[in-house]
Amino acid sequence: MTPLHGAVRAALTEVADPDKAPAMRAYMKSDMPFLGVQATPRRTALRKVFAGHPIDDAAQWRDSVLSLWREAGYREERYAAIELTGFGRYRGFQTPETVPMYEEMIVTGAWWDYVDELAIHRVGGLLAAFPGTMRPLMLEWARDDDLWKRRTAILCQNRFKSGTDLGLLYACIEPSLADTDFFARKAIGWALREYAWTDPHEVLRYVDRTGVTGLSRREALKNLPARETAPR
Repeated sequence: MTPLHGAVRAALTEVADPDKAPAMRAYMKSDMPFLGVQATPRRTALRKVFAGHPIDDAAQWRDSVLSLWREAGYREERYAAIELTGFGRYRGFQTPETVPMYEEMIVTGAWWDYVDELAIHRVGGLLAAFPGTMRPLMLEWARDDDLWKRRTAILCQNRFKSGTDLGLLYACIEPSLADTDFFARKAIGWALREYAWTDPHEVLRYVDRTGVTGLSRREALKNLPARETAPR
């Protein structure tokens, strides 16, 4: 265990409530145990740890993230790895060189609590900053056999609002339209629902044109007035 990992575990253990751990594990259907640390105390503790263990360069930062991730004994330690990827001091390290790190975390994490944070707040940030590199990669991930890479491609623009690349969004959704998996269907609906805050009529047009049904349709149209979604 590295000094950083040891400090992370000690800090998390200090603020843990072990009585909460079984319910947290059951809710997340996690094979990995929980310490019992909720989000707010976890983030507060980790900020202090990260501030006290500065990292000198991007390669060392990536190694530190992956060491935390791979050697985690508790789920909160994997949350810590994700928090480290977003720690403000290392904002300048967010370049396409981080993609293999995020890809490993997405594929091996393979669950929504890990993947959605990485998709929206990390991969999405890379897409915004480096569209020439990231756009073709998202199109590739949208057609990947791995569900979680496809979910990432669908969700990565969830915070883009009027800056959403609609062509990319639709191109990332369409390979998964026939997928019956809950997490694929939910991702499609969620991504469309987020864009509906910007252009509800466009989302309704798209849903009607493509025949989006079931969970995806319900999620996509959830915040539209009933008169807009009524059959014509």
